[in-house]
Amino acid sequence: MYKYFLFIFISLISSGMNTAKACTIFSCSRGGETFAAANEDDMTPFTRIWYNPATKDRYGSISFGAPDMQTAAAMNEYGLFYDFAAANYDLSKLNLQNPYKGDLMWEILGKCKTVKEAMVYLKKYDYAISAKVLLADKEGNSVVITPGKITEKTGNFQVNSNCNMINGKLSCRRPDIANEMLAASKENNIGFLKTILDKTHQEGELNTLYSTICDLKKGIIYVYLFHDYNTVYKIDLKSELKKGYRIENLADHFPSSFAYENFSKNHSLYLKESIFQEIQEKGADITIDHYIAESEKQDPKNKNLDPALLEVALQLVKYSWNEHNSGAMWDYWFSKPDGYDIKPYKDARLTSAEKLLKYLSDKEDKDLKLRNFMYEISGFINFTQGNTIAAKDFYEKAISNTAEAYPVTLVRGKEMLSRLK
Repeated sequence: MYKYFLFIFISLISSGMNTAKACTIFSCSRGGETFAAANEDDMTPFTRIWYNPATKDRYGSISFGAPDMQTAAAMNEYGLFYDFAAANYDLSKLNLQNPYKGDLMWEILGKCKTVKEAMVYLKKYDYAISAKVLLADKEGNSVVITPGKITEKTGNFQVNSNCNMINGKLSCRRPDIANEMLAASKENNIGFLKTILDKTHQEGELNTLYSTICDLKKGIIYVYLFHDYNTVYKIDLKSELKKGYRIENLADHFPSSFAYENFSKNHSLYLKESIFQEIQEKGADITIDHYIAESEKQDPKNKNLDPALLEVALQLVKYSWNEHNSGAMWDYWFSKPDGYDIKPYKDARLTSAEKLLKYLSDKEDKDLKLRNFMYEISGFINFTQGNTIAAKDFYEKAISNTAEAYPVTLVRGKEMLSRLK
């Protein structure tokens, strides 16, 4: 029943922080203009954008990312930008002396205005993410950061991409094309940069889900959905931040497209996304009660419903955490040290998530590891809402039999119980 969910879950916990699979990212500063642009290539649609107004501790920013609410690309109100490209660095083989306990790039985005300011953090802490990230500012500076190495921009542009090396050569031409086009021209405008994105976009199993061109001086972002460079969504960051915190579906800002709709409807997360959207439109209680009733019918046509409901529960937790933590990812999910430093709060979305988890865990009697995982997340929900007695009970059940728990559940469960003594 849960084969579909477990594939996603096990892939996630085995790889740690997940970044876009294959991207082409570059900065360009010349002719008095400074831009950063990117194609975000991946296999999962349903991209989110979320606005994070300034707080007393953080600068305001916008984030782009997958439904897991992990920032893949972002820009703050002062024109500091970053964007990840996936890589396969083995962090265990690197001599990282002082890795940051949370999301280092997210901390930089909230506290720094320039690359120069960011370098203070990058010299103090080791970058410990198995990905390449381009960091750029409105002054025209940029660096590409990898574990153990920082490469500063030389000249007026810099490219960050993630093609593998085969026999000493890049396995694809995306970075070469971007470098060649930038080197062969003195142009630096939206039309020219859009042409580079078009020439380096991907189609097939791995698609360019969306593309961005960020005017770092003006704070304007030009967004294109699913490699359609004829239709643009323009974001004035400072104006949007004044409207307050919110999460939006990127596709909602574009007219209907058969290609994108067909791609989305054939994705394994489509049912979960449909239910989650229904919750937003009709309310949590009525929607959850309806789908629990459907699940209880045990109709063969609903074989994917329970996995989707579990994904919905997790999405509710991720949305709740994101809002109450100034747009940050759910560090606990990725077993980051900072993820255990939980400041309790109340949120109806957590209550709704627990309702789904209770129904699903009571029903699950075959896959005990999965049931104990649901107990673990119920423990997290109760701890977050200040119900420490219930939290302790759930965590104890989750790890009572080590042979019947995922390794990540054991790690997180033991850590949380040490804090519940």
